[in-house]
Amino acid sequence: MDGKAIVLTNGLLDHYKAKTAHGLIRGTERYEIVGIIDHKHAGKDAGEVLDGKKRNIPVYASIETFKDESPVKADFLIVGIATKGGVLPEDMKPFIKSGIKAGLSIVSGLHEFLTENRDLVELAEVYNVDLIDVRKPKHNKELHFWTGKIAEVACPKIPVIGTDCNMGKRTTSRFINEAVSAVGLNAHMLYTGQTGWMQGGKYGFIFDSTLNDFISGEIEHAIVECYKNENPDVVFIEGQSSLQNPTGPCGSEFLISADADAVILQHAPTRVYFHGTEGYKRKIPTLEQEIALIEMYGVKTMAVTVNAENMTLEEARKYQKEKQETLGIPVILPLEDGVNTLANSIAELVANFKHPFKR
Repeated sequence: MDGKAIVLTNGLLDHYKAKTAHGLIRGTERYEIVGIIDHKHAGKDAGEVLDGKKRNIPVYASIETFKDESPVKADFLIVGIATKGGVLPEDMKPFIKSGIKAGLSIVSGLHEFLTENRDLVELAEVYNVDLIDVRKPKHNKELHFWTGKIAEVACPKIPVIGTDCNMGKRTTSRFINEAVSAVGLNAHMLYTGQTGWMQGGKYGFIFDSTLNDFISGEIEHAIVECYKNENPDVVFIEGQSSLQNPTGPCGSEFLISADADAVILQHAPTRVYFHGTEGYKRKIPTLEQEIALIEMYGVKTMAVTVNAENMTLEEARKYQKEKQETLGIPVILPLEDGVNTLANSIAELVANFKHPFKR
């Protein structure tokens, strides 16, 4: 573990833009989260704000309040939001400066890099702290082309992809990885975004800051290295955006370059338009259409996981039952019910897996 950290959300803790903070609240092996900085929810427990589950992570109004009231000290301040275009909001910059003056190293997963802000760099030098830009692109020499070595990976590779962005694919991936590990399998999850790295991901890369030429190779390299070093029974791959979202279509690489053996598909039934296209009114295809598209890539969807946003529990269960009957595959409510039943299906897939090159 890198150290103790507080997470900055500044009024957005209960908003989807704070998805980085949400992931860290739910769990991370890289940092110990000891507080959230959010004036709107000060005095509350962060877990209860997120999903009603107490996690003993207090919310403070400011960094100064944290210093005065917290029984523990922090080593890092993490920017806990993801904004459109990865821009650092102006109202967060004073908090970052306060963090630097408090002796905290700053961790950010935004596209606007801390290390390119002269004021922050100079201040960090004065207080001898680090500015860590998780999303900063690697040098070309550190990147990999696709080689075909993926054929050596003799275990199931399962991407968790979605029908849209911002719908909890990383959270579902982590839940499934934990559940499968709990039934005795050696499971590993590859991160493809900044939050996955912050949560302690050992293998992976940052998809949206990687040159397109190298995305296929980086996917393959991460899986191959994981397989060589960890000898996993199954590898899960965190998806990004969706196959058909025009603001950032991606996912075919997870199916083709990763040589996927099955797919878990996350879907939000109440969404009509792709996130970010509401004005353009680009409709999300039906679940059946998306499954058919995935099958055209040569991969079967083994289960559907449902993001029940804007649904009552009764509505979600009705949808779950109907789709399970019509699709003939498991339909799971991860946040409401967990994913243990899906873990059993994956264990069966692993037990019966036959790789074409495995002797």
